[in-house]
Amino acid sequence: MNASLNKKSVAVIGLGISNIAVIGYLLKHDLKKLSIFDTRANPPYVDELPGGIDLRLGPLDAKELCTYDVLVVSPGLSVRLPEIAKAKDNGALVVGDIELFAFEAKAPVIGITGSNGKSTVTALLGSMIEHWGKKVAVGANFGHAVFDILSDAVDFYVLELSSFELETTYSLELVAGVILNISEDHLDRYDGKIEEYAKAKARIFAHCKNIIVNRDDKATFPQQGTYKASFGLDNQEYGREKVGHSVFLTVNGQRVLDTQDMIICGTHNELNALSAMALADCVGVPREVQIKALCTFPGLEHRCQLVRVLDGISFYNDSKATNVASTEAAIKGLCDRHERGIILLAGGLGKGQDFTPLKKYLGKEVSDVFCYGRDAEQILALSKEHCHSCLNLRQALNSAYEIAKRGQAILLSPACASFDQFKGFEERGRVFVNLVNHVDVKEY
Repeated sequence: MNASLNKKSVAVIGLGISNIAVIGYLLKHDLKKLSIFDTRANPPYVDELPGGIDLRLGPLDAKELCTYDVLVVSPGLSVRLPEIAKAKDNGALVVGDIELFAFEAKAPVIGITGSNGKSTVTALLGSMIEHWGKKVAVGANFGHAVFDILSDAVDFYVLELSSFELETTYSLELVAGVILNISEDHLDRYDGKIEEYAKAKARIFAHCKNIIVNRDDKATFPQQGTYKASFGLDNQEYGREKVGHSVFLTVNGQRVLDTQDMIICGTHNELNALSAMALADCVGVPREVQIKALCTFPGLEHRCQLVRVLDGISFYNDSKATNVASTEAAIKGLCDRHERGIILLAGGLGKGQDFTPLKKYLGKEVSDVFCYGRDAEQILALSKEHCHSCLNLRQALNSAYEIAKRGQAILLSPACASFDQFKGFEERGRVFVNLVNHVDVKEY
């Protein structure tokens, strides 16, 4: 156990799934005081709290928080909140579950962050290590909370780390780490400044032995020091080679795998595969094991997932696309498969993003966009001809299907968060899949 917590007063702020796992860990310490704070009147997971624990609901009080030595802050809460910032200025140590985990994990840790593709790369690398016959634990921002996977029996940890989690992480040592890409996301948390967002991501390299970067995105490079290897679209280091209609994954110019042998598809998934290979090489996963995993990995739900082909029309669930760059990646990944065009379903909470990068696809790769949700007007403003207003996702899907032609794709890739109409992207994706599975064959 981390002896530095003993005899300390600790405040856990925010009853998210990660902090519920943390509480069990904290109760093993000889704490001076432990209190749980949440601003919501009826937060989730209250029923999972041990009996008799000090639970305080309602607005945070800066004066009260200043009486604690350590604040364990949920990733969903910004450390810039005035009450938390004041406690920090008063000398409180502000950490998250990843920082506490860093003191306890004995096995090597691999860290993955970026705006898009984190979950896919995390799961894919976990699959590679599992195929290798090693005990791997996958978690953090994807899968399980870190204190639910902490074990002395683990050979490797593979962690997906969000910018929010990295804000409160200082000591995590990684055997290998990567920033996959940087694009506009969560700018409402970073005062609209992508530089602040990128700075939070860059914290992953603070104590990283083998740094992997995206050579096509300079924002993924370490601010100081050098990197171990890079991946990218060309045929350098971990790269790609196009031969006719085929694309091969390559390492230092040598062909490793025809991407047609992979289940996951699209240029973005080719880059995901390359980054996973680079990380796997850092920890010694044999190449043949990597290839076996790449050929059998089915992909993740809500990430460019083919739901159904009905009457020659393909329906894709990419509900996880909560920013513009992710939607762009989906369009680029599917356009070669659907030369008759893509019909896009988009909208929700825009998070302060600029949607104009989507405009270049309209009338070309994307024939029409059906927009719904709170910030739909921002997408509608891109084109009066190609963008159409809908009340909700159901109407958007029905309207898209009415005009869809054989060979086209209907793609849910919202470019927005989902919380205006859904509990999260998972619920949005499940609703979409259910709607698609109840679509009837067209009558011509």
